[in-house]
Amino acid sequence: KADRELVLEAVRQDGQALCFAADPLKADRELVLEAVRQNGEALRFAAEPLKADRELVLVAVRQTGFALRFVADPLKADRELVLEAVRQDGQALCFAADPLKA
Repeated sequence: KADRELVLEAVRQDGQALCFAADPLKADRELVLEAVRQNGEALRFAAEPLKADRELVLVAVRQTGFALRFVADPLKADRELVLEAVRQDGQALCFAADPLKA
């Protein structure tokens, strides 16, 4: 759980393995980036500050539009980011900020 190299290898195989990582590793940007590249929904297990990291979130929603559900609220109003999520999965629109739904 706290062995960075072991967790890194695990998330490369299955991004959702991030759920088993120790909290400090859930805040490790490189490790979380690898997890969301493999499975965008792994964003749900990332430390809160990383859910507001636009570049990382963009990777997640491009992989799985549904990852928009786990994005920090301010980014749910980011038109470009929401558009990327919706391109991947039209149902992602339900997680966008209200002004973008109108």
